[in-house]
Amino acid sequence: MDAAPNLQWIDTHCHAYAAAFEEDRQAAVQRAFDAGVERILLPNIDAASIGPLLDLVAAHPGRCFPMMGLHPCHVEEDWETECVPILEALNTEPCIAVGEIGMDLFRGKKTRLAQLDAFHRQIGWALERDLPVVLHVREAFEDTFTVLDQYVESSLRGVFHCFTGGRAEVEKIAGYGSFCFGLGGVTTFRKAGMENVIPHIPEDRIILETDSPYLAPVPHRGKRNEPAYTTLVGQRVADVLERPLAQVAAFSTSNAERLFRLPDHSPLSP
Repeated sequence: MDAAPNLQWIDTHCHAYAAAFEEDRQAAVQRAFDAGVERILLPNIDAASIGPLLDLVAAHPGRCFPMMGLHPCHVEEDWETECVPILEALNTEPCIAVGEIGMDLFRGKKTRLAQLDAFHRQIGWALERDLPVVLHVREAFEDTFTVLDQYVESSLRGVFHCFTGGRAEVEKIAGYGSFCFGLGGVTTFRKAGMENVIPHIPEDRIILETDSPYLAPVPHRGKRNEPAYTTLVGQRVADVLERPLAQVAAFSTSNAERLFRLPDHSPLSP
């Protein structure tokens, strides 16, 4: 997949360590690098994903970066036990964020109270380590805002990954002052209506993601997503904002570097 020359992108949310990439993981990552997606940020989901995630980081030092967290869809009765190896990895690996964490009431209404407990616990991890949080929010904006409202006097910062809210949610999140909006493949879906929302997001809060292997952007919708498609999300944002693609690449990359405190430039070698 070709990208405009000299543009640098960051896929801020990618599960390239997942089983969906078992057959061609290295090739998929290389396609991303070739497309100008020079850095790939990897959110963890549970204890079992720690090993594959760290293997991918080791294979591409300085280009793949680890996060650690327990995804809300993996919060069960024994969630505290599940968190033990996750916290150990957070303490021993150069993690750039606590994530992905948050609330999911689409799949997990029965575990709502446990999700709230796990959410607070992991926010504590982030505050103790001065790390951003990467938030999964599905049918749970109300609960998520109720939690975050308790930390408005803290240094908490982060991103609403796969943001699909409306203008009211944009206004609320922007009011926190330290949270970004992760825009991904959903921005290209016709019925999502994101073209009516994106112009109201502050430019300095926009970062791009794929959430690979999920939610592939048009024209790949329904197929496996991959980090190279970050450029397609960037093009969609550029079209909606009526801005040159190079400007979107520049400000989204700068925003991601600032939020995650990444180096200004990635290595040239894969």
